[in-house]
Amino acid sequence: MIRLDPATANPTLPPTIPAWALASGSASSDADAAFQAGAALGTLDMLARAQPAWSGAWRQRLALNCAAASMRPAGRAEDAAALRDAWHLCPAGADPGPAGAIFSAWRQLSLQPPVASLDRLEKIVGQLGLHWDGAALADLCTETEKLAGSQRPAPFAAAAIAAHVVAMRPDAELLAWWLADLVLAQSLRWPRPLPLLMAQVFGPAFRSTEARDKRIRPGQEGFEAAICLALAQAAAEACRLAAELSRRAEKLLAVAPKLRAKGAGDVIFLLLNEDAVSGSLATKNLSRFAARRLFDRLLTLEAVRELSGRSSFRIFGL
Repeated sequence: MIRLDPATANPTLPPTIPAWALASGSASSDADAAFQAGAALGTLDMLARAQPAWSGAWRQRLALNCAAASMRPAGRAEDAAALRDAWHLCPAGADPGPAGAIFSAWRQLSLQPPVASLDRLEKIVGQLGLHWDGAALADLCTETEKLAGSQRPAPFAAAAIAAHVVAMRPDAELLAWWLADLVLAQSLRWPRPLPLLMAQVFGPAFRSTEARDKRIRPGQEGFEAAICLALAQAAAEACRLAAELSRRAEKLLAVAPKLRAKGAGDVIFLLLNEDAVSGSLATKNLSRFAARRLFDRLLTLEAVRELSGRSSFRIFGL
């Protein structure tokens, strides 16, 4: 029988962003936009600092959303399902391909503390398909730390680093958004960043009022207000996702005592900490055949979802 920690067996209901903080994705002034962002981030702050049982899956689902949005500026066509495939079909240690590498960059953002070391940025720019001079990258590390430690409000510090990156390298917008989330987290003293902004880049917050088919890009007029509105929307979506995953995790934890398979606890741990888990998983306590039977049992109990839509090489998650 699986024994559960009472602290993780009873997830608390995540907070929600007040409706007045969203204001239909618009604001009459920069001050209003900043106020909306502050209200939304204040609510999200509780989740960013908490460690519910399902927080790993939540962070990885946010990373997947940002990776999927990254495909458009990267000139690729993969959606979230294709990115999952690129990740889970790739053998351990093998090259996941350009799309999988971008997904890996967003995953790494959510897994590590918000620190921009030179070694880390060298790896990230490679995953994002960029080539960057070492000295220039060192200067970027310095600028990142400077902005994160400044007295600027967190949304404006995030906007400043994004604008700085694009001014240096107009082709490096993916890195700009990656660093914007990192600087936001560092400014707010979050233990780890949340991938938020990239998923909003093509949304209404960055839509120009002068030409609806144009996007406000880093450094352009109105960019700081757009960042604020985007963060309010991103925080609301992150809280809604947290509420959804909390309910699903509660159901998974509720059926856990019914599972008799040796190694079931390892599978539950992975489901709570990853966006998705391969149905052909094998651990030291669980064979692939036993894993398939376990996932079938969890499906019958409606404790997990099959995410691939395939009858073979299935992928499961909350």
